Amino acid sequence: MNNQVQPHSLFTDFDIYLFKTGKHFKLYEKLGSHPMTLNGVEGTYFAVYAPAANSVKVIGNFNYWSGDEHQLNVRWDESGIWEGFIPNIGKGEIYKYKIHSNHNGQVLEKADPFALYSEHPPRTASIIWDLDYKWKDARWMKKRAKHNGLDKPYSVYEVHLASWRKKAEENRSLTYKEMADEMVSYVKEMGFTHVEFMPVMEHPYDPSWGYQVTGFFAPTSRFGEPQDFMYLVDTFHKNDIGVILDWVPSHFPSDAHGLANFDGSHVYEHPDMRRGYHPDWKSLIFNYGRNEVRSFLISSAMFWCELYHADGLRVDAVASMLYLDYSRNDGEWEPNIYGGNENLEAISFIKDLNEAIYKAFPDVQTIAEESTNFTNVSRPIYNGGLGFGMKWMMGWMHDTLDYFKKDTIYRKFHQNNITFSIVYAFSENFMLPLSHDEVVHGKGSLIRRMPGDEWQRFANLRTMYAYMFTHPGTKLLFMGGEFGQYDEWNHTKSLDWHLLEYAPHNGVSTLIKDLNQLYKKEKALHEKQFSYEGFEWIDLQDGNNSVIVFMRSGEKAKDNIIVACNFTPIVRENYRIGVPDSKAWKEILNSDDSKYWGSGKLNDKTLKVEEVEKHGRPLSISLNLPPLAVSVLKMSK
Repeated sequence: MNNQVQPHSLFTDFDIYLFKTGKHFKLYEKLGSHPMTLNGVEGTYFAVYAPAANSVKVIGNFNYWSGDEHQLNVRWDESGIWEGFIPNIGKGEIYKYKIHSNHNGQVLEKADPFALYSEHPPRTASIIWDLDYKWKDARWMKKRAKHNGLDKPYSVYEVHLASWRKKAEENRSLTYKEMADEMVSYVKEMGFTHVEFMPVMEHPYDPSWGYQVTGFFAPTSRFGEPQDFMYLVDTFHKNDIGVILDWVPSHFPSDAHGLANFDGSHVYEHPDMRRGYHPDWKSLIFNYGRNEVRSFLISSAMFWCELYHADGLRVDAVASMLYLDYSRNDGEWEPNIYGGNENLEAISFIKDLNEAIYKAFPDVQTIAEESTNFTNVSRPIYNGGLGFGMKWMMGWMHDTLDYFKKDTIYRKFHQNNITFSIVYAFSENFMLPLSHDEVVHGKGSLIRRMPGDEWQRFANLRTMYAYMFTHPGTKLLFMGGEFGQYDEWNHTKSLDWHLLEYAPHNGVSTLIKDLNQLYKKEKALHEKQFSYEGFEWIDLQDGNNSVIVFMRSGEKAKDNIIVACNFTPIVRENYRIGVPDSKAWKEILNSDDSKYWGSGKLNDKTLKVEEVEKHGRPLSISLNLPPLAVSVLKMSK
């Protein structure tokens, strides 16, 4: 057998049918490059979708980037797929597809959309690879549903891999394997239940933070090989920490080697630029009405869950997918067939995506970054929803940050900012996000947005975190926030880890550890976190004192806790709170504790119940509300 392309196919007629109907969700098993042995000869099978091509050649060092003898064969079934087996090239070879288009005679050199591995940017070729790896996370995978359930604690640490920590002496980011040594132990020590990686998929431009993806099936080569990334996920799992991946089906960049104008035609992007171009990000939008594109995208989502054991996908920029007029002025968009602004094809795609993911992996979560009032985002498809497991609570985030940036003397005029979230808190399965988006583009770090002197700024930050962790919903905190990073996030620099040497920052870190443990230990904080049955106001109207008091409830009354928040630096002595039971109460967390760099105004004695009416209840307790702090109470046993 010579070195020329040999006829071979991994596709069955049923595969082609599924592909063309938008229902093939494992295309990564068919398209792309696959090292194999054929008739006793080692080589690689290639397959690529290029319906507007006159010819497709595989080019690389092995043929001096000419490809004349390595032209793939087009399938007879008009599927638009070109394929063939090339002997004597295998794992580690770099390659591209040289596509001669039947549109204006264009000749394009493209990376493989299904490549498993890519060259380190700025180089752009694909690399023939396999995903052989012996996973050691069977225990985690078997019990994953218990960690990922909607009635379980779900506290997420969001990470940008390149800038979490750097090797200063070499001025480089950590490798995947180094992260497995350093990041895993840190996240475990801090008590987070999950880690979320900003896009790890291959991307050409560092300042995009990974959100301009060119390799939807390849972890970036910046930090190591695909198996190294598997090892990182595996290590998190062995330490009982789930891994969520940011996934970007909303748009893609126009780089010449990528998906744009792939075969000289609009293969992946919508041909109408009113629907195919994103004005905010200067990128292209997928054609969600094209079945082959739907198969491509859903296959990508399935790929990360199956081959990389992802425990969840946070789907980026869902709002931009749902609306035809997103970031567009009048005349720049065209209504749907019913005259509305909803992108019906994208909505249908999202439903297919979630249905496929949850059918194959019922113990994962899909999480929508969606900022509008689109209804039922996190409701089942059979109930008219989009089918996501959770949705980011952007309204809570905006109102909370707006409230906390105000000088404490003015907060009494803005009580509604801090209480309004409960009005709609149970309309979706909400995650409370303090993400990377809140500490970039001149917004400043969270600590620098807090008012007052240094003590008050840190007290405000601790109060906001304690309020967040006791508020209904799951939690997400971007790296650096857990110790009060002073500087705004810079993707080119490491976090300022030296700040942990200073008491104020170390105090914030200690509080986050304790809040994570509280969230996990106290059933009232997670068992009914998406249900109105898990929350009850005790007092939301004490605006004059900028105080709110509420109760969180679990399945059993004995698990109930009361949360009292004082959003001013004034100690409220002998503050009376109505309680539901005659049993005494005790303080189980106080964000003013001196170990957090607070003033130490604790309620260290048992709080006995008195027959004094308060808040519409015949029984009440009296306690001291610490300054700029949250006090969490639980009934004594």
